[in-house]
Amino acid sequence: MYTADSWKPFAKALTVAAHVADDTSATTSDVAAAKTALMTAASDLKAADEGTFQTITNDTFWNDTSGNPIYSQGGGVFKFGDTYYWYGVHYTGAELYRANPTKKYDGDVSFVSIPVYSSKDLVNWKFENRVATRSTKINNGATLGQAGWVGRLGVSYNENTGKYVLATQAYVGGGHGVLLLQGDSPTDTFDYGYFQTQITNSPTTGTGDQTVFTDDNGKDYLIFSNREGRGRAFVAKFRESDSLRVEPAVQIGQNSSGREGNAMFRLGGKYYHGASDLHGWNTSVTHVLESTTSNIQGAYTGEYTLAGTETDYSHVTQTGFFVTVKGTKQETVIFAGDRWADFAWNGIGYNQWMPVTKTGTRPQFHSVSQWQFNATTGEWRVGPANNYVLNPNFQADRIIVPQAQGWTNFRESGPSSIVTNSNGGANGSRFALQIGAGQSYAGGVRQKITMPAGTYKLSLFAKTSGSLSAAQVTVTDAVGSSRTLNIPASGGWTRRELAQIPLSAGTATVTIRAASSNGRLFVDGLGLVKTSAG
Repeated sequence: MYTADSWKPFAKALTVAAHVADDTSATTSDVAAAKTALMTAASDLKAADEGTFQTITNDTFWNDTSGNPIYSQGGGVFKFGDTYYWYGVHYTGAELYRANPTKKYDGDVSFVSIPVYSSKDLVNWKFENRVATRSTKINNGATLGQAGWVGRLGVSYNENTGKYVLATQAYVGGGHGVLLLQGDSPTDTFDYGYFQTQITNSPTTGTGDQTVFTDDNGKDYLIFSNREGRGRAFVAKFRESDSLRVEPAVQIGQNSSGREGNAMFRLGGKYYHGASDLHGWNTSVTHVLESTTSNIQGAYTGEYTLAGTETDYSHVTQTGFFVTVKGTKQETVIFAGDRWADFAWNGIGYNQWMPVTKTGTRPQFHSVSQWQFNATTGEWRVGPANNYVLNPNFQADRIIVPQAQGWTNFRESGPSSIVTNSNGGANGSRFALQIGAGQSYAGGVRQKITMPAGTYKLSLFAKTSGSLSAAQVTVTDAVGSSRTLNIPASGGWTRRELAQIPLSAGTATVTIRAASSNGRLFVDGLGLVKTSAG
């Protein structure tokens, strides 16, 4: 249901479009103009009610409304009319990892298709079509099935042609470039448009990583880095006449270490370019370039870290794409993170979506395992099953380290190094926390977290080796009240939990501590979930 004021222009545009459709003498331009007017009116429709909150649960594999897996890596979500459409790539490696997420499937990026899903609320996604498949014909008589690589894509609508244009990276016949496909509707089967190997001002052919960004004025841009080195961040406009060419790029930033996962969002009148460290589909803080003018291709600040992404490396993801929702009450950006790591072991679930808001001078990333979102009002809230522990599986660092990201080491006695994120976590995961040494020691790790008042349940998996004089997890709330879960000896991974923990609102501390002369404590899969309100 929509408001009467927003429905009137849509009804008028619908009538005009119907007349054009019935007019056998209507030109291609007439059809495109009527279609664009209808699309514009549809995008301006305002809901008559205030919508409902829908739940987004991370750290799991997502399904569509028919219960089938959502395969949508390296794509984007775009609003056409009053509907959101999600495009991405289906690879065979995603199927293998979902079937058995306890092993790696390095480099299995065999292309299957480009699916499209639709949604009104950005949470419940209906499968619509495979807009491109292995049999899709491209340049020089080849097909997408023959391409060495297909990925990192987005879709825009061209107001002059009435076509939807999909831009994706492709490696075809020994050449890297941006492949442009087009269709008559968001869910149409897309056909070949053009293959552009070189974007003017980029030092390399093709692109490093890329996404498509549509500005508030309807202008469409390719956000990308150069393919070799990936140290330069570019914004390039699509040709307005048909969107089948990428115009000369403007460089907005540079980092010699290289960046990937290049994407952009607009919030509070400013443009933000987000990217990850260059290390291959692995987790990373999010590096931000912020515009200093109202021009998307104008000046930008130097890089800074998106606040909230440093504790658990962007909820154990790398930058995928952003969706800005301008609700009736609040403007919220959805950070859509990729969790692939060469299709292995950064945790369960390919897609991790988190809210980004702006309450001060800079945006803030909120790392939540579950949250609820109202796409009409733009409001969000923490979900009832949210895990308040960050980096609870010790996966964020990607490699074995003596300091787990998001946790602070402390030592009471013994050698200086007693902590590591060891190989071999619970339930086949890649890492777990290990506290121990071959001599007497006492110490462990701590994490401070902000949480509302309530009653909580602490859960974890643990095992031990040798003899320990202490093995425990303690939760201390903002007023100093503590509860401790003592961990008994166990040679194999065993689930432990402590329920009915009352916690006051504010900053709580989770402490994992062990003491021994030669034993070790292993902990994985921590959870601190509110079970009732305080």
